[in-house]
Amino acid sequence: MSTEQARDLVGPPPPGVTITVWNGSGEPPATLPEVRFWVPQMLMAAGIDAILGQLPALRVVQLTTAGADAFIGRLPDSVLLCDARGVHGGSTSEWVLAVVLAALREIPRFVRAQDERRWDYTFTGELADKRVLVVGAGDVGGQIRRKLLTFDTEVTMVARRARPATGAEPAVHAVAELPELLPAADVVVVVVPLTDATRGLVDAAFLGAMPDGALFVNGARGPVVDTAALTAELRSGRLRAAVDVTDPEPLPADHPLWSAPGLLLTPHVAGSVHGFPRRAYALVREQLQRWVAGEPLINRVVDGY
Repeated sequence: MSTEQARDLVGPPPPGVTITVWNGSGEPPATLPEVRFWVPQMLMAAGIDAILGQLPALRVVQLTTAGADAFIGRLPDSVLLCDARGVHGGSTSEWVLAVVLAALREIPRFVRAQDERRWDYTFTGELADKRVLVVGAGDVGGQIRRKLLTFDTEVTMVARRARPATGAEPAVHAVAELPELLPAADVVVVVVPLTDATRGLVDAAFLGAMPDGALFVNGARGPVVDTAALTAELRSGRLRAAVDVTDPEPLPADHPLWSAPGLLLTPHVAGSVHGFPRRAYALVREQLQRWVAGEPLINRVVDGY
């Protein structure tokens, strides 16, 4: 994104605020030590500590991603960390719906047949009447649920803690209930943040509790899943999977996951849509206005979620 595009998306700054755009390469701007409100590049992972060391006046880090794992534990107590909750729910839920339908209706198989000019007629699965377990009941999980319900599915929500149904919102089960919930799920979608509690959540026991023929979908972060355990299940032919994230990432060309049967893999693009900058920087603008006015910021990341 160019400097002009970034400025246009943020819009006129509040009185007394100067906006500096820097992509992290080349000579840093002279105003860097004065920066108090920082918006890192999307999916920034490298060089964070080096930049933080040049920001002694920093008070707010506003992310444009829903995940804050790259920044948790790296900021002093004096700095507020805010994520982009609400920005990626639509695009990520669209990705989940797209890959679930593609996997169940075997679209990758037909694309390969088309490339070979081969008429590969067969019956396929369908989404209707499937029992879907969504692990992660935040904004993204909620939007996934609403979209899935239009396909006549049964959707069960899971979060860190259980909570009762309220109004139009369904009851949510606790992560501790997963051993009882997984065996009944035809499709399992994981959209949790990466934290110490969720790292390796999807391990051999998790996958082993899923029924034969079930579909696993990872729209969270790669390290939420034990890659070796997932690869083993796919190679056995017992499960299928659709993943947008991997561990490691990017996935090395010689990694066995590439050739695992029953896998639909996309390169971390669930949130990479053309409408993302407009929504992300509308949030940045709102947060900047709140901060200048001395109002509480939204989307604060507290204690690693």
